[in-house]
This record gives sequence, C-alpha cells and structure tokens, in this order.
Amino acid sequence: MLLAQEIIRQKRNGAALSEQEIAFFVQGITDGSISDGQIAAFAMATYFQGMNMDERVALTRAMRDSGDVLSWQDCTFNGPVLDKHSTGGVGDVTSLMLGPLVAACGGYVPMISGRGLGHTGGTLDKLDAIPGYQTSVSSAQFRNTVREAGVAIVGQTAALVPADKRFYAIRDNTATVESMGLITASILSKKLACSLDALVMDVKVGSGAFMPTYADSQALAESIVTVANGAGTRTSALLTDMNQLLASSAGNALEVAEAVRFLKGESSNTRLYEVTMALSAELLQQGKLAGSQAEALQQLEHALQSGAAAERFGRMVHLLGGPVDFVERAEHYLPTAPIVKPVYADNSGMVSAMDTRAMGMAVVSLGGGRKQSGDTLDYRVGLSQVCALGDVLHAEQPLALIHANSEADFLQAAAAVKAAVQVSDAAPATQQVYQVIRAD
Repeated sequence: MLLAQEIIRQKRNGAALSEQEIAFFVQGITDGSISDGQIAAFAMATYFQGMNMDERVALTRAMRDSGDVLSWQDCTFNGPVLDKHSTGGVGDVTSLMLGPLVAACGGYVPMISGRGLGHTGGTLDKLDAIPGYQTSVSSAQFRNTVREAGVAIVGQTAALVPADKRFYAIRDNTATVESMGLITASILSKKLACSLDALVMDVKVGSGAFMPTYADSQALAESIVTVANGAGTRTSALLTDMNQLLASSAGNALEVAEAVRFLKGESSNTRLYEVTMALSAELLQQGKLAGSQAEALQQLEHALQSGAAAERFGRMVHLLGGPVDFVERAEHYLPTAPIVKPVYADNSGMVSAMDTRAMGMAVVSLGGGRKQSGDTLDYRVGLSQVCALGDVLHAEQPLALIHANSEADFLQAAAAVKAAVQVSDAAPATQQVYQVIRAD
C-alpha cells in the first residue's frame, strides 16, 4: 500500500522514486486525497534532493495524464502537429510569428500559452489587446481553428493538466519553483498533453532570462530535451539571448503591432528575425517538413514574402473572434496610449549593456504587466523603438519611446529605462543563438 508520507520521506532522504510512486502522488494532487501540506513537503524535499531523469519522465507523464490529452486523429491533418515554448523574456513576441510561419509551411500548431509572470510578457496578454480575440475557448473551437488556420494560440483549459495548476500554486507559495525536475515536468506536461509530433524549446540566457546563469539555462534545456524525448516527443532546444529586448518594443499592443509588421514584411529588427527563423527552421526539421536548415529557411522565407504567414495569422485571429481585417488594419484596432514621448540618455555614446529585467519591470510599472495575480492590464502602454546593444546614441536618438497613461507614469518609466541602459565608448559583442541542443 502506497502512502504519501512514505513517498515524501523517501524523497527527503534522497531516494529515487518509482514510476508507480510518482503516479500515485500525482493522482492524489489531482483528486485532492493528498493535502496541501504534503504537496508542499514533497516540493521542498524535491527542491533539495532533486530528481533523476527517469523520475522527471515519470512525473511529466503522470502530470500530462492527470487530465484531458488531446487527440487529433479525427482531424485528418496532412502534416505534423508541432509547437514551441519559451522560458519567457522581454519583447519576446516570437510565438505570434512562428505559429503562422510553421502553419504556412505545412505544420499544425496547437499552442497552449500563458500570461505574463514577473518581468516577462505573456503571449495571451498580447493577444488580449486584439478586440474580440478569445484566448479561452472550447475544445471544439480550438480544434476547428487549428484545422482551418493551421495555428491556434489559446490558454490552458481547466481539464488540461489539472495536477500542474494545483502543484504550481503551492510551489509558488513555498519558494520551490526553481527546481529543475519540477520546472521540466511543469513545462512539458502541458505541451505533451497536446499530443505533439515535435516540440522546440527556446531557453533564454542573460539579464532578462528566468534562469540566472548560462549554466542553469543550459541544464534546463538539456533536462527538457532528455525528458521530452524520453516521454516520446521529438524535442530540441535553442539557447537564445535575453541580454536585451528581443523585439524593438515591449508592451502588449505594441508587440502585436510589431508582429504584424514582421509578418507583412514591413519591418523587423535583425535579432527578432534571426531568433524567430532559427526556432521555426528547427521545428520544421524536427517535424520532418524540411531535410536541412537551409531548406527550412527557404520555405520560411517564401511563407513570409508570399504573404502566406500573414494570411494564416489573420485567419486565426478571425476564427478566434477578432476582426476579419485585423492584419490589414491592425493600427486601427489596437489601443494607443495618450502619452507617447521619448527618453534620452544623459550622455552620448554606444549602448554597451542593458538590464533587460529592469526594462521589463518598467513596462510592469506602466501597467503593462501584473504586480500581483489578478491585476488588470493596460494594453496600450509600454516601450517602442527601443535602442539595441551597439547603437550610437546622440541628441536625436532616444533610448526608447515610452507609451504611458499619465505624465507621472512616464517620468517613473523614463527613470527606470535610463538606469537600465549603460552607455560607453565600446560596442559589446552580441549573439542571438548560442547553442542548439538535440537528443543523442
């Protein structure tokens, strides 16, 4: 007979748990037979003792199977089911371009996304800036949108991985979020519940990343790749830079506008282009839609230049409740802030470093992110035309344009942006994709 307290004791003492023991504990999380106190004790024991890869695979599978597991067999797709997940960043709007790009190249992308956490922006929050767009939909509408548009970006339903929702809330309240095994299972259980053929992870590195060091980011990427492949889903990971904003903007409506311009071929900074295309190309290869990176990049470029990716995005927006002509008239539909003013550096010179987390918190202070759960967002506010590492600043070149609701908000954000950007005589070395990690 299995007992929760015995499983906790074993993990506290550093023993490896069996698949049966882990499945029992996850079932208790799901049905309420295991108490919050026991879950907290298990989380703390795991935080200090860790989990080996077999335990991480077992935990991921058990959490995946704690609720609905989607099936696409009756959808008669003529391509693979693919997805991407990011550990989060500032100005990280890649999901809004990657989904339509991959769909235009023959993939089907059922993307379950989340809301902003701390200094990072949430994909669902960005989409909420689009009038009428529904991020909470029925399974039937989700499936229909994936079938008709090739991509649907929505939120997690209550029936999908319920164990993770309860487990994560307790981890958040007991300072045990930063456990490599528990992070891995939390991320992957939600993704694998979508019955994917392949997944690509974007693990951020740098001042705006979730993990504090390169080594930690690398370890998380390797854990996710090993566990996901062990659970039966082809997965690779890219380590990408978050030492500066990825897009040229940060803030919900502003990032959507930038994504639309990207898809329409009107503008994109080189950082955003390189990371989006690298992730998309890796996903096409993992999904066997391309035999090489060169072939994948050629397909993606055609999807951009032909307008096929923009058309997929517009179709998704309309099927999920947004305007039928959103892509053509995004500037008409997206809300705008009453105050839009530049902030300048005190000295001329080159942008040599950026505290990306502080830039994200400046957006939060404007009302574009949550200081605590349940906060109402102001979709209008944020930063645009943000300087990049290596840019030369002078009297007519601002650090950024600040979109604010009041003069007081502008002044607070301006001070934060100025403090977050270092200016010197030397240009820093920059790199967008550090490493690609694949299964052996």
